[in-house]
Amino acid sequence: MKFSRFSGIILSLFVIMAFSSMVFAASSGDEALQKLLDGNKRYVEGKFASKDLGDSRRTEILKGGQHPFATIISCSDSRVPPEHIFDQGLGDIFIVRVAGNVVDPIALGSIEYGVEHVHTPLLMILGHSDCGAVKATLGAKGEPEGNIGAIVKKIQPAAKKAKKKGGSNEEVLETAIKENIMNVYSDVMKSPIVKELVHEGKLKVVVAEYNLATGKVEMLELPKVKHEMKKSEHKTEKKVEKKEEKKTEKAH
Repeated sequence: MKFSRFSGIILSLFVIMAFSSMVFAASSGDEALQKLLDGNKRYVEGKFASKDLGDSRRTEILKGGQHPFATIISCSDSRVPPEHIFDQGLGDIFIVRVAGNVVDPIALGSIEYGVEHVHTPLLMILGHSDCGAVKATLGAKGEPEGNIGAIVKKIQPAAKKAKKKGGSNEEVLETAIKENIMNVYSDVMKSPIVKELVHEGKLKVVVAEYNLATGKVEMLELPKVKHEMKKSEHKTEKKVEKKEEKKTEKAH
């Protein structure tokens, strides 16, 4: 009886600790996102926070290591520097930049490093208006030269969907940009590392679009990821199979 009570207490403490860690992680992700949005607000208003970009800060992050609060996958476009549009300083953001903000195994590996090894509680997938990579894909004819074809191939599904939806040239471009952001999200969520961290409540993933004209970052609604639905359906099938096995065993 004493052992049973002791086990119950240990189990209760474990549940409380696990729940507390998930709440803390979720809070950290929310706080990190708010920090980015507050920084973007300052950027738009031209009221920048004072930052130490000198020798003391460089020495601090060299000796103490990097501890960024967010990982961002964004476009290589020179007009979209995450540190500036979110008004952050040295060592604040772990950034992965690729034309069209698409991901391949190397970019995804960099993202995984940021969220798992550097322990950022937030991952943002950031696209932007008037994206040259998306625009080039929409107007592509024939095979693109060099390795640019790999980028075009990644963006093509979004371009095709946008063209099918129709509208003015500007509307088709904007649709393709948003579709591409969502496709990147789906690709990122195929990472076992990212999925596990999200499942454990240690990582918050968000999608957003930066407006080149206004400087404002707009948060977008997350899409439903098909492979996650398939996973839940697979679990349901497993449960049904187990029930059928039990019925068979009882019959024998």
